[in-house]
Amino acid sequence: MRFSQSTPSVFAKFAALSYASASEAQTGHGNGSAHASTGSASCNASNTTVDLSWYPPVTSNTNSLQSAINGTGIYGFFFNTSQGPLNTYDWCNMPHTNPATYPKVNDSNYKLEYVEVIHRHHKRTPYAANTFPVESYPWYCDDEGLFYGGKPINPYGNDSASTYWDVYTSPSNPLTPEGFNGTCQFPQITRGGLDDSHQHGVDLKAVYSGMLGFIPGQYNANAVSYRVTNNVITSQVASMLIAGMYPSRAGRDTPLLIQPDSIDSLEPAYTCETASNLFSSYGSGSTSPAWLAHLNDSASLYTRLDAVSGVSSNASDWHVSYDHYFDNLSARLCHDKALPCSISNASDCVTTAEAEEVFRLGQYEYSFIYRDSNESLPASVGSYGIWVAELAQNLRHATGEGDSSVNATSERIRYRHNVAHDGSISRLLAILQIERMVWPGMGSEVVFELYSKGGCYYLRVLWGGEIMTSSSPTLGRIDLLPVDTVLAYFDGLVGVGASKIPGICQTPECDIDGEGCA
Repeated sequence: MRFSQSTPSVFAKFAALSYASASEAQTGHGNGSAHASTGSASCNASNTTVDLSWYPPVTSNTNSLQSAINGTGIYGFFFNTSQGPLNTYDWCNMPHTNPATYPKVNDSNYKLEYVEVIHRHHKRTPYAANTFPVESYPWYCDDEGLFYGGKPINPYGNDSASTYWDVYTSPSNPLTPEGFNGTCQFPQITRGGLDDSHQHGVDLKAVYSGMLGFIPGQYNANAVSYRVTNNVITSQVASMLIAGMYPSRAGRDTPLLIQPDSIDSLEPAYTCETASNLFSSYGSGSTSPAWLAHLNDSASLYTRLDAVSGVSSNASDWHVSYDHYFDNLSARLCHDKALPCSISNASDCVTTAEAEEVFRLGQYEYSFIYRDSNESLPASVGSYGIWVAELAQNLRHATGEGDSSVNATSERIRYRHNVAHDGSISRLLAILQIERMVWPGMGSEVVFELYSKGGCYYLRVLWGGEIMTSSSPTLGRIDLLPVDTVLAYFDGLVGVGASKIPGICQTPECDIDGEGCA
């Protein structure tokens, strides 16, 4: 099975572009090594060898096929509330940094220098492609407005109205909208998702301003910045989150950084054929026996879901993974809606046990795609390496080395905030080789905190508000790790300034498996 093969030669190639090859690690797949160096000989990372190998995650319920198929419940996870217990997996509103559970650094000699946050958007309606051919009830979003418009700035000119979309259907239009009837866009951040976004901002401000005094109490564009993707749902989240952090910004003009759609590294939207080919060779849509095992073992569940939903058994996009059914069912439960029933038989409904099996299988799929396969690391490096390189440069800039990854400002940005997607967070977790992978739910958050002590710099990474542990022996528990070690790890994978990514992404398809091109 490809799942158990060594890492493809393309990864060995790019790992060796700038660093000498190292012997294969005993428990990982050897990709080479890198050396961390620092300007100060007294800093702990001097001459440290960095292992770029893939290491497997720990065995748990989420990556157990036996648990996914034959288990019950969903491992204590929540799928029906935004108010789950703190530090507990809650798909509708994942744990994030907050003052009640924030793990403060006990040594007062460490000084916080820089923070970068990235998280998934908050809860939303399902994507239109994930709705059933005919939905049995409507979905209304009359309790919110999605504002779109423009106004002259730099310099300001004529003022504009605050315009929002008011969805309607016309009796003169004989066509039926795709998916749910009602007044929503599919997708859009819902009223509940907007409120969760606002609270997320409140909590972050309470920690980084109220508790730590790190970011200013009043908004300062030279100290904090926000970035979104070209998918409008991230801007919907950002508008509420910023007002949560800085109430004075409510109704005020506030910039959101965004890259051109074709090269957006945050989503990511840039083209990397090598990474796409790797993902499709072992994951969703592949014919790999390791991937097909869970689909074949759950064939009876597919039959039941298709019968209720009206989705054709020949609809390939619904049957190459559980992504579509997962999105459809979880979005309903997060918004206190009933599980679906058949249009032709109102008593034939998806049961709670069936929905929970979908959720277990979804967890299994995400762990398989982004951590359990040894190909997950090179695939994620290729497709998310540019954002990681931007993070690395921001960390360097915060230590006084070089410019930031964004246009220079009169003052150094202390806090950067990125609103992204589950595919963004999953690839980042794959690169960090998180010890236990889950499907990143709504609002899932990773925080990078840079500290200084005695002229040296150290990095701490929080996942869901708690210190992250990596399977990589180079990273381990990422709690005040010398930043040079982390930067050497990132540079070894993606290159300084993402210099390795163009070469990775242009690798011929025939070279991916190391068989060579004729």
